[in-house]
Amino acid sequence: MAFEVGILTFGELTTDLATGSMPSPEERMRQTLEQARLADEVGLDVFGVGEHHRSDFIASAPHMVLAAAATVTENIRLTSGVTVLSSEDPVRVFQNFATLDLISGGRAEIIAGRGSYTESFPLFGYDLADYAELYREKLDALLAIRANNPVTWPGSAFTQPLTGLDIAPRPVGELPIWVGVGGTPASAIRAGQLGLPMALALLLGPITQFERPVDFYRQAAADAGHDSAALPISINAHGLVGDTSQGARDDFYPYFARGLRENNHQRGVGFDIPRNAFNAQATPSGGLLVGSPQEIIDKLLAYHELYGVSRAVFQMGFGGLPQKQHLKAIELLGTEVAPVIREETAKQKAVKV
Repeated sequence: MAFEVGILTFGELTTDLATGSMPSPEERMRQTLEQARLADEVGLDVFGVGEHHRSDFIASAPHMVLAAAATVTENIRLTSGVTVLSSEDPVRVFQNFATLDLISGGRAEIIAGRGSYTESFPLFGYDLADYAELYREKLDALLAIRANNPVTWPGSAFTQPLTGLDIAPRPVGELPIWVGVGGTPASAIRAGQLGLPMALALLLGPITQFERPVDFYRQAAADAGHDSAALPISINAHGLVGDTSQGARDDFYPYFARGLRENNHQRGVGFDIPRNAFNAQATPSGGLLVGSPQEIIDKLLAYHELYGVSRAVFQMGFGGLPQKQHLKAIELLGTEVAPVIREETAKQKAVKV
C-alpha cells in the first residue's frame, strides 16, 4: 500500500493563549469540519476524530463528527482515533461505523483502543478493574460481528450472546479495524495474533521506543499464520509542520506545553515540559513531528525504516493551536510533505522488489 498521511483531532476546547477567549462548542465543531475539508482538498489520506467524554472536548460521538465530515469531503478516509471500545457496545460501534461507511461511500474505518482517558468507564457503568478484559472481549465480539451476518457470538462476562442475529446495516465492503496501541508488548502481541493493523500512539519519547512492541507484533502475527510484512502500521503523534524549523517549534511549544499541563492523556494528570526537553523531542531522535517540511519528511522516512510504518497521522491542534496556524500546517502537510514521502517510500519499495 502507498504511504498514507493524515491528521487527527480530539476537538479540544481550550482558551486562546493570546486573547484568553474560549471557542464555543459550535465554533470548535465548525473549525473541525473546516480542517477535514482542507485536509481532503490538499490530498491528505486520513482524517481522524478521537473519542472523549469531558466538557473540554466536543467529540463524545466521533462517528457523528465523521459523518458530518463526509458531507464536506470526497476522498479522505474517515477514522476514529480512537474508539474506546472497552466502554462501548460492539454492536452499536459496528452499526455506527457501517452507517458512516454508507454515508461516505466506503471511507470509514475504526481504530479500536482501550483509551488513555477513563471518564467513559463510570459514565457507562464499567469498573476500571476490568479494563483489560473488557477490551479483549469486546474486540473479539466486534470482529465476529464484522465477519458474519447473521452473527453468532457466545457472549462472555461483558458482552451479550448473539444467537444468529441480524446486525445491520452492513458496510460497503469489509470495514477496516485497527488496534490502537500505546506501546505495551501485550497489546502489540494481541494485535499481531489477530492479524489486525496496528496504530501506535506516541506522546513523548525517543523515536526508537516502539522497537520491541513492533518486533513482538510481527512475530505474533507470523506465529498465527498471518503475513506479518503485509500488516500496516501507523504512527499517530503530536506535531506541527511550519515554513521553518524554528518557526514550527516556536508556534507549537506554548500550546503543546499547555496541553500537557491542562489536558494530558495520562488519565487527566498533567505535567510541565521545559522548552529544552521539548526541543530534544523535536530533534531527529525524538518522537515529536515538529519542524519544516523537509525535517518532517526525514523523520517519517526514519519511522518507515525502523518499523515499516505505512501511515502517519498528526495531531496538530493539541492545547488550542489557533485555527489559522492549524490550517496552514494542514496545507503544508498535504502539499509539501505527503507527496514526497509517498514518492520516496514507493521508490524504496520498488528497489526491494
